[in-house]
Formats: sequence, structure tokens, C-alpha cells
Amino acid sequence: MVVAIVGASGAVGQELLKVLEERDFPITELRLFGSVRSAGTEYSFRNKTYRVQELVHGDAFKGVDIAFTSAGASVSREFAEDITRFGAVMIDNSSAFRMDEDVPLVVPEVNAKDALDRPRGIIANPNCTTIIMVVALKAIEQISHIRRVHVATYQAASGAGAQAMKELEVQYRQVLAGENPTINKFAYQLAYNLIPQIDVFVDNDYTKEEMKMFNETRKIMHSDIAVSATCVRVPALRAHSEAVWLETEKKITAAQAQDAFRNAEGCVLQDEPAEKKYPMPLFLSGTDKVYIGRVREDLSCANGLTFWCVGDQIRKGAALNAVQIAEWIIKQ
Repeated sequence: MVVAIVGASGAVGQELLKVLEERDFPITELRLFGSVRSAGTEYSFRNKTYRVQELVHGDAFKGVDIAFTSAGASVSREFAEDITRFGAVMIDNSSAFRMDEDVPLVVPEVNAKDALDRPRGIIANPNCTTIIMVVALKAIEQISHIRRVHVATYQAASGAGAQAMKELEVQYRQVLAGENPTINKFAYQLAYNLIPQIDVFVDNDYTKEEMKMFNETRKIMHSDIAVSATCVRVPALRAHSEAVWLETEKKITAAQAQDAFRNAEGCVLQDEPAEKKYPMPLFLSGTDKVYIGRVREDLSCANGLTFWCVGDQIRKGAALNAVQIAEWIIKQ
């Protein structure tokens, strides 16, 4: 396969290189692209050195089989035609095409077959928080249809990129030294704080991030499921956490739900409250699965369940999911 990565110098681009190497993805030629600022930067992959090319309009994607794009929505929109013109499958990690009717939105554990219907040659990678949640929801949906979900997310600095992770580390040092913290990537100081806003607010006073969870979940699961989300940035470095409450058509016991999670593709059950064993982002950064714990029946709803889940935003929430899509396409 001839593979291209657009946005190779970013946090997701770097993780894509790691994931492709770890999973021994079949690559005969690798092409890296980036902004004028990152052009010329060199990266090692399978003991070879590759130089980032500046992304410009033209025929640089001729011969490319799969292009992973992770350089932002505006870049994806601008260069989509250049990337797909010669037949490349574009797996896009931005929000540019997620809700377009002619672009599949895919999480392989949930709706892999949707990737086969791609009239524009584009497959969208969902939002990170949506990916983590729907992998878990799929296990329950197979037992009984889910009517509604309430979810509160606890999203690490990694969700805002590599520079945001660095800023959080700098802020901790500055605060401890009695200095005024540097604030560039977030609306407020994140160190020792929580920020109940991710992305901008829309007309209904939800944020774009929260509306993504509503709209994307319905598209991925082909469902009328209703999702109400509150998305919060927390001062963890990497891996997102979510507290989920759901209501099903039929009653499902906690034990049934645990069995479903235990056997579900992409899930790991880590639920031993008496032993204080439950998923935490500190210990799950760099992992590939969605970890689920604190499974219990909702005291406020007859057909309700609640659980806690954690997933690495850069891996399963972005790079790994994209590579899994490509692997599934190759198998077909």
C-alpha cells in the first residue's frame, strides 16, 4: 500500500506513525505532508527517515492508496479533491465531513460495513468522545435498544493537541513556582481547574463538542437514540473519561451489562469496586481499548444503567480508529 499522512507533525499524525508501525500495516511507500512550518521535518519509520513535504495543490497524491488526514477541517475541505482525485481513500480525522450524507462515519467495532459505501472516496473518523462512548454502547444495544443517554465527559488536555499538553505541564510548574500561568490553548488556566466548555457554544447553549456526541452517535448507530452531553476539560494529560447514564427499552441488570462489556469487541471490563479497581486515565494512556467500570443499575430509572469508561483520545479516539478502518477495508 502507498500511504500518505497529512498533518504528520501533529499529535495525531505522530500517533498514526506509531500505530502503523506497531500493527505492521502493509506499506510499500510512505508520504508525509504538513504545513509550510513543518515542511522539511524528518521522522523515522521502520528504520527509514522520511521528510515532511509541504501540502500544496497538485498531483502529490497520485498513486496513493490510503491517505490519513489530520490537519484540521479547513485543510481537509480544501485538499479533499486533490487527495481523492486519483483514487485514494481519504480517512479524515477532522469534523469537515462527519455529517455529510455521502460520507460514512465509521467506528469499526460498531458499523464497519458503512465504510464500503463511500461515493466521494472519503471516510470520516468520528469525534474522540463519540468513538469511546459508542464502542461501549454497542455492547448494550445488542441486548436492548437504547432510548436515551446522558453523558458527562472528562476530557484530557490531549484533546486540544500536542501544544495543549505542553501548556498544561508548563502551567503546573508555573503555579507551583508562584508565577502567572501561560494561557494560550484554553479559555482559562487548566492546571488545578476544570473548564465546562469544549469548543464554542451554539444557539441552544450546548457546545459544538456536545452536539457532535448527539448527532454522530445517531449516524454511527443508525438509531433514534437521544444523547444529552456535558463536556468538561480536566487537568489530566492524556485519555478521556466519561460517566454515562442510559435508558433501554427492556430492563438490563448490572450483571447482564457486565457480561456484555466483557465479551464486546474493543471493550475491557475493569469493574471490581470492592478492590478499588476501575478505569483511570493515568494508567490507561497509550492503550487501545475502551475500559469500562462502575457498572450499576440507575436508581432513578427503571430501565436505566450507568457506567464509567476511559479511552485514550489520541489512539482509539483518533489514530487507532483510523488505522482500524483502513485495515478493515483491506480485508474486504
